[in-house]
Amino acid sequence: MAVANNIGHSPASFEASNPIDIYRSHISELLAPIAQKPAKDIYERLSWTQTFDKGDLGLAVPSLRVPPKEASAKASEWGENFPSSELVEKPVVAGTFLQFFFKPQPLIKLIIPSILQKKALFGTNPKLGLRDESDPSKGKKRMVIEFSSPNIAKPFHAGHLRSTIIGGFLSNVYEAAGWDVIRTNYLGDWGRQFGLLAIAYETYGNEEKLQKNPIGHLFDIYVEINKISKPEEDEIKEKKDELKQASESGKDTATLEKEIETLESKSVNEKARQYFKRMEGGDEAALAIWRRFRDLSIDRYKKTYARLNIRYDHYSGESQVEMERMDLAAKQLEESGVSENSAGAVIVDLTKNPKTKKLGKALVRKRDGSSLYLTRDIGEAVKRYELYHFDKMVYVVASQQDLHLAQLFKILELMGHQDIAEKCQHINFGMVQGMSTRKGTVKFLDDILRDVGEKMHEVMQKNQTKYEQVEDPEQTADTLGITAVMVQDMTGKRINGYEFSLERMTSFEGDTGPYLQYAHARLCSITRKAELSAEDLKSADLSLLQEPHAINLVRALSSWPDVVQNTLKTQEPVTVLSYLFKMTHMLSSSYDVLKVVGSEIEVKKARMALYEAARQVLNNGMKLLGLNPVERM
Repeated sequence: MAVANNIGHSPASFEASNPIDIYRSHISELLAPIAQKPAKDIYERLSWTQTFDKGDLGLAVPSLRVPPKEASAKASEWGENFPSSELVEKPVVAGTFLQFFFKPQPLIKLIIPSILQKKALFGTNPKLGLRDESDPSKGKKRMVIEFSSPNIAKPFHAGHLRSTIIGGFLSNVYEAAGWDVIRTNYLGDWGRQFGLLAIAYETYGNEEKLQKNPIGHLFDIYVEINKISKPEEDEIKEKKDELKQASESGKDTATLEKEIETLESKSVNEKARQYFKRMEGGDEAALAIWRRFRDLSIDRYKKTYARLNIRYDHYSGESQVEMERMDLAAKQLEESGVSENSAGAVIVDLTKNPKTKKLGKALVRKRDGSSLYLTRDIGEAVKRYELYHFDKMVYVVASQQDLHLAQLFKILELMGHQDIAEKCQHINFGMVQGMSTRKGTVKFLDDILRDVGEKMHEVMQKNQTKYEQVEDPEQTADTLGITAVMVQDMTGKRINGYEFSLERMTSFEGDTGPYLQYAHARLCSITRKAELSAEDLKSADLSLLQEPHAINLVRALSSWPDVVQNTLKTQEPVTVLSYLFKMTHMLSSSYDVLKVVGSEIEVKKARMALYEAARQVLNNGMKLLGLNPVERM
């Protein structure tokens, strides 16, 4: 398009990646001499409209530092004096806004070929991730993202599921923006519970069951051992309460103290403590069993993650933070005057400073000298910075941990690691209610995925004709089930919790995962029936796309690169999902108007080029969300 070569370029424009930046630059250059404002300022304030009746791009005149009283008059003046253009209509003045409508034919001839040429790369912008856009040799920005982080031998619960889905999505978004992304899974793989688990395995362990389903078997024996330890702990607590009362009323407590000592020494929890002490002391026999539990669990997790299109560059965990690092962190806290002793424990009192008062007091070390999560997390953050020299580190963790992570970032800063603290971000989320299996409330992810897959299989079998055409119905049902779970999770804003509903998520009605998959499969079906080659689509006469349905669909497709870029700011899966649902609704209302099969050959080619562009954008969007688009269902 000749006009694209004759216009100025804003420093923020990425015309090779985002065709609409051509329009932004064009409008900015034409409006700058009229408004007597820098083209760069105009460019940065041109934004997408919510609905097409308000134009394709809008400009709020007051945003250019025009006094409110003059804004309406200026909008009218600028609109009146805007010159004729090959790309845009004369702007519509709406109060203090200018609404710019793109001329349909230049837009269609720019967008459809761009999508067909770039395919999976349409919407990505590798330049956004460069450390220096003007000098690519300086390399990409690097992000470490910690997500999922389940506890070994405990159920992969709803919180872990949300972290996994959101973390996988954010990893994809940053990669699409050209960042070097390091995905890390920080496992809950250390602590006294492993002593308890080892005791449980000695008592109830079964080698065959462990091999077949390590996570399930370890969880089962953990539950069994807790049936013994819980009553023991309750009895000890009861005796301690008695001891306290006796002591306060001046009674002799020697017998009670002896009883408590005996109960504690014989308890399962004491055996677990002793076992864990052996692990911390480097006892190879104890560590070998722990290592085996960990390795078997990771192997199982990897299989589950693969089903969700999730991969990791690094499996880390609490066990991987060296004692020396935790000791060093404690020492730095003490030497910098950040920490203090409080009744034998070590704390950081953030209430002393009015600015951090709401962060409370953070416990760094218990009275018995054992370290806590905070010391480990400080050690791990410093270790990661030394290893990766990241530009950003994201923790995808439930909102229940808001305080813990706010304390971590503030303490890192106070102890002299401001360079690390300012690069850290907590991406939080609300919780899922009612997530359970058909057979009970144990929330193993594999059980959930199995249930949803079975439900989707039942739905597919209702249309026997289509069912028989699907190559691998079980695999397709599994993919649809996973899509159903993931889309339900992404439908609202992250911070909002939601009710887990098998019925709602597996429906083809409304904005659900199966509906998105159906939209993609239908486009694939139209492609098969059209029997046109890629060369046919390239040679299509796109000027034949005159219908409002076709024009509006292209307008929607043109905004996809902006949606991806905006998602970097919102960091919300729903930003992408809302766009895809809006676009697929437009598609479904176009099929009766823009028929392919049975149309005259040139019209058929033009419409098929449009539908292939729509399929490509839908495919790109679904993959960005971490979904596997199906071709038949």
